[in-house]
Amino acid sequence: MTTTRLSARAALDSVADPGTFAELPVPLDEDATDGPLAWAGYAESRERAAARTGERESVVVGTARIGGRAAVLVSFEFGFLGGSLGRRTGDRLEAAYAHARERRLPLVSLVATGGSRMQEGMLALTQLQRVARQSVLTRAAGLPQIAVLRDPTTGGGWATLGAGADVVLALPGAQVGFAGSRVRPADADPAAYTAEGQYAAGHVDAVVPPAELRGVLGLWLRLLAGPHPEPVPAEPPAALAGVPLPATGWQAVGQARHPDRPRAAAYLDAYFEARLPLSGDRAGGTDPGMLCGFGVRGGRTLAYAAQCGTATRPAGYRTAARLVRLADRLGIPVLTLVDTPGAANDAAAEHAGAGAAIADTFAAVAGARVPVTTLLIGEGGSGGALALAAPGHTWVTPDSYFSVIAPELAAAILKRPAEQAPATADQLRLRPQDLVDLGVARGIVGVAGRPG
Repeated sequence: MTTTRLSARAALDSVADPGTFAELPVPLDEDATDGPLAWAGYAESRERAAARTGERESVVVGTARIGGRAAVLVSFEFGFLGGSLGRRTGDRLEAAYAHARERRLPLVSLVATGGSRMQEGMLALTQLQRVARQSVLTRAAGLPQIAVLRDPTTGGGWATLGAGADVVLALPGAQVGFAGSRVRPADADPAAYTAEGQYAAGHVDAVVPPAELRGVLGLWLRLLAGPHPEPVPAEPPAALAGVPLPATGWQAVGQARHPDRPRAAAYLDAYFEARLPLSGDRAGGTDPGMLCGFGVRGGRTLAYAAQCGTATRPAGYRTAARLVRLADRLGIPVLTLVDTPGAANDAAAEHAGAGAAIADTFAAVAGARVPVTTLLIGEGGSGGALALAAPGHTWVTPDSYFSVIAPELAAAILKRPAEQAPATADQLRLRPQDLVDLGVARGIVGVAGRPG
């Protein structure tokens, strides 16, 4: 797939509300020399780039509104020496980050770069350290950073402004990767260096068509940029299935495992007025059985992490932990929906670090300063389910159960015959009403949405 390479200002115009972009004051251009390395012809190359693009550097920085929301925008000009990062680029980027913190604004980067500028040598490469520090300071200030990966996004630009953002969007067909096209192994799979490949590997949250980008960015800014009021716990969703409370433990298991029972996607659709997903664990994995993102309910933003009834994989836990920590940093309450027979336990899951990923999710929920609300909507299978459950603020639906272990497995461990699984389910006290009596759950939600 080929992409259209927009200039820096055309890219700005494609996302900013008309007439709202105002360029920030930038440091003075360096004099007409061949730079710190005395690279012969460097000054002439810069002048030719300036004449060709109308820019004096490889990045344009300023403020604008997107969907009515104010933000600091950074837009790379690939036509200026391949959008490379030099000392003056670093000056402009630092000024943009500082302005974002001073004005309490989110930062949106429209990235298109080939990496660090060779003609400035190590002084160019060290600009990545400047950018990384500015990103960390902005993160610590509780301000969101959103990156849009244009074609191409490679080298240090990908490894700082791109991959270091809270939300990473990409344009279809964009070349995205740390290694540029001229420095990759000859036998490298080209699909790995595309927006779509990075999305599949869990490094990009969404691939967004250009015509939809302004609207998607506007909604992301609405969701993340606030202002967020004092965080109040999310109310538990209403139950979607009008089933009675189970009379026995085995009936509870049957209702929770029913193939027609409402799943996470149905709960999220009913609960939120609008929502956008986060995808991937930023470590090479995705799990379609874990839905994470941010949504609007009653005019306020909530984060969500929802299991979809499948065995949760390590990438799913890491994505959920990433979501909880981002929400916590931005002061946004969290809703988790628990529904899994348990953590994936195959060899691939063990190789991918299942134990460490589950531990990290437990830690993220336990360490959250914002309130976390949990609704058990189906199966609650052991620690793989409990990792997403908020201590003291977990609710349950009538068609759910929570157990230390599946009753069939409990019977097997106790050396009981398989037909003893129903009786074992009763002994485990896993019904919704049992969970309330035991103090594991606060209440049972009804179809009307009122906790019982």
